[in-house]
Amino acid sequence: MSDRDHHQASAGPSSDRGGLERYRGRLDRIDDQIAHLLGERFDICRAVAHYKSAHGIPMMQPDRVDAVRARYLERGAAVDLPADFSGDLFELLIAATCRLEDQIIDELTRAREEQAS
Repeated sequence: MSDRDHHQASAGPSSDRGGLERYRGRLDRIDDQIAHLLGERFDICRAVAHYKSAHGIPMMQPDRVDAVRARYLERGAAVDLPADFSGDLFELLIAATCRLEDQIIDELTRAREEQAS
């Protein structure tokens, strides 16, 4: 433990840790918004999967993925996010939503095939 860490850990109740609560509250509200927005994003991806399935559109659209990735990096840079963080976040989101779309499209395809037979 560094001297600074030790000082912070031993500062005890007499320190101004109560001032952190306003920051923590703001972070909690932002985290709630992030969760809500991610839920909304996944809902839209579910609708996109249904649309793609109904219209015979392949799940993977490489040009779209490239455009969205570039936009993530630009928007991240505009608000001083580290480029690796923005890139990693994009990769995580695109992987999860592609898996979701694949799963939905596969289920819908199987259901159509079962109805046809």
